[in-house]
Amino acid sequence: MLSKRLIGVVTVRNGWAVQSFGYRRYLPLGRPECLVENLDRWGADEILVQVIDRSAGDRGPDFDLLSRLGRLGLETPLIYGGGVASADHAVRAIQSGADRVTVDQALHRAPDEVRRMSARLGAQALIAAVPVRFADSVLRHDYLTRQCLPFGDGVPALIAERVVSELLLIDWQNEGGLTGFEPERLGELPCPDVPLILFGGFTDPAVTRRFLEQPAVAAVAVGNPFAYREHAYQTYKRAVASAALRPPMHAGPTPVEGS
Repeated sequence: MLSKRLIGVVTVRNGWAVQSFGYRRYLPLGRPECLVENLDRWGADEILVQVIDRSAGDRGPDFDLLSRLGRLGLETPLIYGGGVASADHAVRAIQSGADRVTVDQALHRAPDEVRRMSARLGAQALIAAVPVRFADSVLRHDYLTRQCLPFGDGVPALIAERVVSELLLIDWQNEGGLTGFEPERLGELPCPDVPLILFGGFTDPAVTRRFLEQPAVAAVAVGNPFAYREHAYQTYKRAVASAALRPPMHAGPTPVEGS
């Protein structure tokens, strides 16, 4: 049964698409629209555009970028993340072309505003995004204060209330490298009944396949590996070789081991 998704991620900083390494080092890739068009043309299951410099300074969502993306005529569902702090932000992002939005800082600083987002758009339009680290317990990373804090009760409460539809877990330490997540530790999350999207360090298709085998995992999101080669998404997806994924639109050449 086809029940899982492979999400293509485009990371945007200072208006440009970038290759990110742990959200500390960046290499320029070009215009975000070009990468989004590629993923759409390659038949991605879903596209996540994360604009990583909007929450700092309360800049709000990048509506100019959303408008440009909305004019592309995308056939692929589009998730937007970055600066969504109010119900008005979320509604305008959807009106500008996003199918869903991710919410991060507001989960902890303004949970009632997240409830208002859900009341206006429906839970299906909202994804809770939380950078995490699995230590002795599950910790969340506050990237504004650069602190690791207890996961807390706020996000589990919103999930229990069906305010959001999915939980995006971000391995912020290993983003751009090899994920430090372990499948068996996903059960330690204090919100066991929500579909998970995993992002950060999923460069190895075999590792992605292992996580997609977990019942709680609805999707894996991948960014850097799709940035440089034509049909990189289809090649990666075929290498994952998961029966739970929709087959790639264009198979391309068989990837060579170690290449």
